[in-house]
Amino acid sequence: MNTTKHNWTKDEIIAIYNKPMMDLLYEAATIHRQKHDPNVVQVSTLLSIKTGGCPEDCGYCPQAARYNTGVEGNDLMSVSQVKAQALRAKSSGSSRVCMGAAWRNVKDGEEFDQVLEMVRTINKLDMEVCCTLGMITENQAQRLAEAGLYAYNHNLDTSEEYYKDVISTRGFEDRLQTIENVRKTNVTVCSGGIIGMGESIEDRAGMLVALSTLNPQPESVPINALVAVEGTPMEEEKPVEIWEMIRMVATTRIIMPDTQVRLSAGRTNMSREGQAMCFFAGANSIFAGDKLLTTPNPDVQEDMKMFDLLGLIPQKPFVKVSQPQTVEATDSQFTTLGEKPKWSRPGHTIERNLEASIKSKN
Repeated sequence: MNTTKHNWTKDEIIAIYNKPMMDLLYEAATIHRQKHDPNVVQVSTLLSIKTGGCPEDCGYCPQAARYNTGVEGNDLMSVSQVKAQALRAKSSGSSRVCMGAAWRNVKDGEEFDQVLEMVRTINKLDMEVCCTLGMITENQAQRLAEAGLYAYNHNLDTSEEYYKDVISTRGFEDRLQTIENVRKTNVTVCSGGIIGMGESIEDRAGMLVALSTLNPQPESVPINALVAVEGTPMEEEKPVEIWEMIRMVATTRIIMPDTQVRLSAGRTNMSREGQAMCFFAGANSIFAGDKLLTTPNPDVQEDMKMFDLLGLIPQKPFVKVSQPQTVEATDSQFTTLGEKPKWSRPGHTIERNLEASIKSKN
């Protein structure tokens, strides 16, 4: 068995990424079979519980309020609406529900209390619950853990160096601080990034350095291919080649052997054969449903046909980590603090982001 290494360098990761494809696939598949059942893939459902209106300027995101992308915003969903969606997801084979809200950071108050109730409700359905809500404090992480949260998603997006060319409204260090706050609880960490944003192979390796040198490494690492949405600063970026996705998945598997590698956004542009290669290379999770927050995704029935064709079995919930207990709001040891943390705002100018913002006003 391989011992997990936490001191990967950028040069080492680039060397792995650039290996001859057959050698790369063989090494990744060998490690994958040592650590995971190669015929089991987790099916997760991503649910946008609050869509649009985000104040951030992420160059890839159609939910940023400053860009005109045609996304219709909606207020926070009700607990009953979320429960109905979770039950639907469960009946379709999903073992995890990931709830996303287009917030910069969590703010204490009624809406966060409502999200905590959503977490309690889904955990009681015996499904894994993941949230991606922006930056969170240690106390907010503790409250989510008490409610029964299984995982918190907070992607690094890209390397620290290239991050400054993608986002100007928050700092890379805030991403790491949020992950650190989650690590002070029993909630697992889900953190990955996006390829195809104009970054170099060195930047892809840099992101993997940042993730793999965390100790412990994230339990989940989503690998997303950019879905270029009209109106965003990245609308002209060319689609990622399937070979790039396969290399990224395989490299992630080799340097983070215990992690669940999640084949995430961009699957609509991948053939079944391409996805099968990603599974062989070490991906063992997908997001099901016709949308990933706001971008297209393969239909769940098509995914199930692909699973049948490849002999894949949906993973049951709580296989990797046992189910957390839910503490009711009335019994909570952690209460609202009304915190107003000073998350960073670097404030530098990213020309393509500024141009897209100006264009949206014309």
